[in-house]
Amino acid sequence: MLRILDRLEEILISSLMGAATLLIFISVVHRFGTGISFLYPFFIQIHIAWAQELCIYMFIWMAKFGAAYGVRTGIHVGVDVLINQLNDRWRKGVILFGLFGGALFTAIVGTMGAKFVIELMSTDQVSPDLELPSWLVYACIPLGSYLMCFRFLQVAWTYWWTGDLPHHDATHVDGVEVSATAPVALGEA
Repeated sequence: MLRILDRLEEILISSLMGAATLLIFISVVHRFGTGISFLYPFFIQIHIAWAQELCIYMFIWMAKFGAAYGVRTGIHVGVDVLINQLNDRWRKGVILFGLFGGALFTAIVGTMGAKFVIELMSTDQVSPDLELPSWLVYACIPLGSYLMCFRFLQVAWTYWWTGDLPHHDATHVDGVEVSATAPVALGEA
């Protein structure tokens, strides 16, 4: 079940990122294409004033779910210089306190966001250009926050039982193997 959730999370993030990038590209081509005299008659008939609003919404949704992905994979920036100086017992306690603090914070934000979205559902508010129901736009707050809360608890559970935290190795690329005799770049030795 967790693999399905992981995969859905990755698909959602990458789809939103790709679609927003493509939409921005089309919007820029359209904007500059209307300045070219022979393309003007064709491009002026296409109305994509809504593109900027949609891209903003897609990037917000991507960021909310991307934060949960960051907790799961360990790519969030963390300052652990002092924590690593503690003995094992204290380090484990401080790390668990931080993880549970993150879970509590995101649970509170998710609950407040859910309350806001539920109240917004009873109104007729819509977004300016796309005229989407406002509650749909803001639904990313409780959904992304609750997913992030779950990820904090998932990491805390794994850390409690195994002592392992998710760690992202920036030098690792899937599908590329580096031999022990590979040359080292300057500054890495």
